[in-house]
Amino acid sequence: MRILHFYKTSFPDSMGGVEQVISQLAVQSVNIGISTDILSLTSKQVPRVIAMNGYTLHRARLNLQLASTGISLSAIWRFKSLVKTANLVHYHFPWPFMDVVHFLFRVKKPTVVTYHSDIIRQKFLLKLYAPLMHLFLRSVDHIVATSPNYLATSDVLYRYRKKVTVIPIGLDKSSYPVPTHDLLTHWQQKLGSKFFLFVGVMRYYKGLHILMEAAQGTDYPIVILGAGPVEQEIKDHAKKNGLTNIHFLGALPDNDKVALLMLSYAVLFPSHLRSEAFGISLLEGAMYGKPLISSEIGTGTTFINIANETGLVVPPSDPDALRSAMRHLWEKPELAAEMGRRAEERYWTYFTAKKMSDSYVELYKSLLTS
Repeated sequence: MRILHFYKTSFPDSMGGVEQVISQLAVQSVNIGISTDILSLTSKQVPRVIAMNGYTLHRARLNLQLASTGISLSAIWRFKSLVKTANLVHYHFPWPFMDVVHFLFRVKKPTVVTYHSDIIRQKFLLKLYAPLMHLFLRSVDHIVATSPNYLATSDVLYRYRKKVTVIPIGLDKSSYPVPTHDLLTHWQQKLGSKFFLFVGVMRYYKGLHILMEAAQGTDYPIVILGAGPVEQEIKDHAKKNGLTNIHFLGALPDNDKVALLMLSYAVLFPSHLRSEAFGISLLEGAMYGKPLISSEIGTGTTFINIANETGLVVPPSDPDALRSAMRHLWEKPELAAEMGRRAEERYWTYFTAKKMSDSYVELYKSLLTS
């Protein structure tokens, strides 16, 4: 069986959640004899074809970026060539250029699309794109939602519910590095033995401005691991309000990320908009047995974090509620430890990369034999 994944970006050029899902699927599929090609776009001066952990990554040159939609002329012809040898095409939504390419070649192979997120921010452009979007979603053979929560709250997914399956995103813990004792000691000496941790790209929907407001009047150490578009804005907010308990570490290698996850007291995930469709770093917190604090936004975050079981869930954009949740966990270490244990247990039950991969392989086989 040969699978072609098509998405606008890919690992290692980009480290987002969708890229991690595609990479995990490709790596896991090698173990059961599936060949995988991934076609993506890049603006970097990198090799156009490269072997990656058992699969092949194909990069086409990015020619134009329009409202977060990458466009590439060479990708059109690369897709045409790769689809000939593929048994099944796996698309990753949303990416309007992908829809156009799909129809250009009238793809006759079985097709599946993983629906990662509604289009939230570009409301005007969505009105223009909607006819093509629905034409594309009607044309594919099957759609995958990443959580039952998202399926239940997405108007678009609900419209196609008869051909939707839920397959949660999964992670392979064994693929994460094991930090050295010296690295763990370094971070413990620098940050102390008890701190809250946020991990992620600093984007508009991550709710970091809400976290800054929640931190006011507290002295809990809060570590921010990541960089991104709103980084300077958040740093300025913290400085203006004298938040000396906030530690901005910027983007760091995975060894450091794992060390910080292992040492942290709890993981904060204040995302307040549906642009946060799942929450990979929230799942990483669960994988390392940490209690979680997140907001109820009707997406996969509350499929990972079950209120009062694996952590605490607060209303979105509510700094007072977020502050109270932090205080509650901080003052109840036994409860925090128990929630962390349940979070890790939930990871092993629902969110391993093997479980995700097995579910997709079963779907692939059913589409190929139907």
